[in-house]
Amino acid sequence: MLLAEVAQATQRLADAGVPSPRNDAEELAAFVHGVKRGQLHTVKDSDFDARYWEVVARREQREPLQHITGRAFFRYLELQVGPGVFVPRPETESVVGWAIDAVRAMDVVEPLIVDLCTGSGAIALALAQEVPRSRVHAVELSEDALRWTRKNMEGSRVDLRQGDALTAFPDLDGQVDLVISNPPYIPLTEWEYVAPEARDYDPELALFSGEDGLDLIRGLERTAHRLLRPGGVVVVEHADTQGGQVPWIFTEERGWADAADHPDLNNRPRFATARKALP
Repeated sequence: MLLAEVAQATQRLADAGVPSPRNDAEELAAFVHGVKRGQLHTVKDSDFDARYWEVVARREQREPLQHITGRAFFRYLELQVGPGVFVPRPETESVVGWAIDAVRAMDVVEPLIVDLCTGSGAIALALAQEVPRSRVHAVELSEDALRWTRKNMEGSRVDLRQGDALTAFPDLDGQVDLVISNPPYIPLTEWEYVAPEARDYDPELALFSGEDGLDLIRGLERTAHRLLRPGGVVVVEHADTQGGQVPWIFTEERGWADAADHPDLNNRPRFATARKALP
């Protein structure tokens, strides 16, 4: 069994400031030995692979776990990720959960959904998988990110396009039931406080958006209003420190109703929603 090695690796990762040392030590052991995390007890001492210490050393340097293993788990998906694409985070899973419930509540036979700033494709693929009759469209600007998006979306029914989220999908104007986005939202002034895994490895394009972090969200508000049908819904993730600010971007004067903030699993404000007002 790998218990002694995993315990030693856990301590090393904890000393390096890794936020989830035990989880990461076990995930790396499972990756190197070609088993699932729950099967680590089946690996014999004689089968221990010394490459384990190489990947532990990389994680000690705060290289993201997902870059080392080449995979990220998101809801029911296993995605390919690496340099050039934003690694999907667990907190976004609750954003997608809310969106799925909202779409189901609409009682539309084939809901039309647009994912802006799709990155790895996590959100679009989860919606396509969990809302079986949905028609899902996704856009990504970065060619580096798209190398990963295309791998993840191969064989899926998502319509993926390269382009700017602010001008995307003019052919869908006024028809969309749900617009969803996990855009860049970190203020440039917060750069030094960002975890090294994100700051040093995630693409800047996916992280930062102006002095207060809300530049792109302000632009997406107009995009969402253009795309949505009356009564359609927008869902936008934001930083927990921006709770209360983002709903004020989706004002009644700009054609919105029911703008609200919602908490993540840690009960911190994590995403805002609004409904396009009826004429």
